[in-house]
Amino acid sequence: MQLQGSPSPSAGVVAVVTGTRRMSAHERASISALSGRLAALLGRPYDGMHALDTLSGRERDVACFVPDDTLDAAQADALGIRSPGQIYGGVVPHRFAATKLVSHPAVDADAVVPDGWPRDLGKALADAVLPGFAVFTADDARRACRLLLQRGQVRVKPARGIGGKGQAVVASVDELEAVLEALPADELQRHGATLEQHLDDAATWSVGTARCGALRIAYVGTQRSTRDRAGETAYGGSDLVVARGGFDALLALPLADGARDAAMRASSYHRAMMESFPGFFASRCNYDVVAGSDAAGRQVSGVLEQSWRIGGASPAELAAMEAFAADPSLQRLRARCHEVHGECTPPEGAAVCYRGDDPGTGPICKYAIVEAFDGRPA
Repeated sequence: MQLQGSPSPSAGVVAVVTGTRRMSAHERASISALSGRLAALLGRPYDGMHALDTLSGRERDVACFVPDDTLDAAQADALGIRSPGQIYGGVVPHRFAATKLVSHPAVDADAVVPDGWPRDLGKALADAVLPGFAVFTADDARRACRLLLQRGQVRVKPARGIGGKGQAVVASVDELEAVLEALPADELQRHGATLEQHLDDAATWSVGTARCGALRIAYVGTQRSTRDRAGETAYGGSDLVVARGGFDALLALPLADGARDAAMRASSYHRAMMESFPGFFASRCNYDVVAGSDAAGRQVSGVLEQSWRIGGASPAELAAMEAFAADPSLQRLRARCHEVHGECTPPEGAAVCYRGDDPGTGPICKYAIVEAFDGRPA
């Protein structure tokens, strides 16, 4: 289904940009399948996957780039990307702005931070995130840990970690020392880490917006966890309520308190990022929002991290946009995406973006289902 008002295929192609991060076989296949459907929505040919350096200078014949990671300003400039309409993802002025680090301030005015670090962003995000600090030295990590331990246990999150991998929870500075000693020698200096208040009984909400041509959606829902073949916790999918439009349209839906709180925190976070980073833009924005109890038993929530690239919820996003494109009168729906480790037969009518045996992951199946919105609060 081509979007109304989309340019003709001669206006350019849709191409995946690879090489900005390491991907498994099933991730590569999933991004390719989803990008092909994105191209169909835009009414343009799909041109496959290309290394970043081979696409430089092709801005005239590529209508929409789909990077496998958030691009920095230099990468976007090399591709000729200057507006959100040219990308399914996002562009940041500094590489650190695409990581977990940007959600928290430096521990104090004397802390070591990279060039371009927004000293005032921490204040702007204070009501949207959990208490925490971004650190780039072991000394700053120790100072941050001492401050946060007054609230209870502390979660240590290396900037390069994906999902919850590589994270640790510490209850003392001595335990932090063991975590720091296990890191590569230059990890903090080159990439940094986040220290953040740890929550018990935590659940994670997925909140986001996405644009494809003239079509825009916003969504909120809960994430599911599963186990991979090694027995490790892995992303299992998301159950979303999706609105045609932006955050305002989403917040106009009948949302339960938890969903509304998550959507409002994500919206506030997004607004602060837009105001703090001139040159930042994105057509696909996803925010993980955690809710749980602190050491005193109080309910606390906050944005954990952002994703300005095609990601785990994208199968549901694409399925929702296809449904909205097919029915211009449709204003809201439910969309579910699933990642099943092991043998799986997708249900009838599911939009499958991968089903196979990944050499590293084993059998895995990814699919999405769209359902009517029944009026129940998300």
